Amino acid sequence: SKVQLPRPRNISTNMSMPGGTGDAKDADEEIQAMCTALKDAALQKAQASGWNGTFAEFTAKTYKSQVVAGTNYFVKVNTGGEKHVHVSIFQPLPHTGEPPEVQDIQVDKSAEDALEYF
Repeated sequence: SKVQLPRPRNISTNMSMPGGTGDAKDADEEIQAMCTALKDAALQKAQASGWNGTFAEFTAKTYKSQVVAGTNYFVKVNTGGEKHVHVSIFQPLPHTGEPPEVQDIQVDKSAEDALEYF
């Protein structure tokens, strides 16, 4: 017979807890490739939230990651000049064959804005 485990309660994410995001790292080619592939989806999500801007460029600068049933990435992306956005991307585990997808986006960010879980 199966044992029923209690459902986990929502617990606020603390950066020092296992499963937290840890420190920001410089974006590498893999992160940039994921961002490039998701640029249009990120723009659509930003515009669907009422933002009416565009991305002159989409260059990943830094990121944090969180391992779950796949990996959550939180990426600071330069969109031209001093403009930045923060993009939340979920990459499913490789065996699923599913592509990464944009979960959320925060617009009107600066290079100095801290990259946090969202």
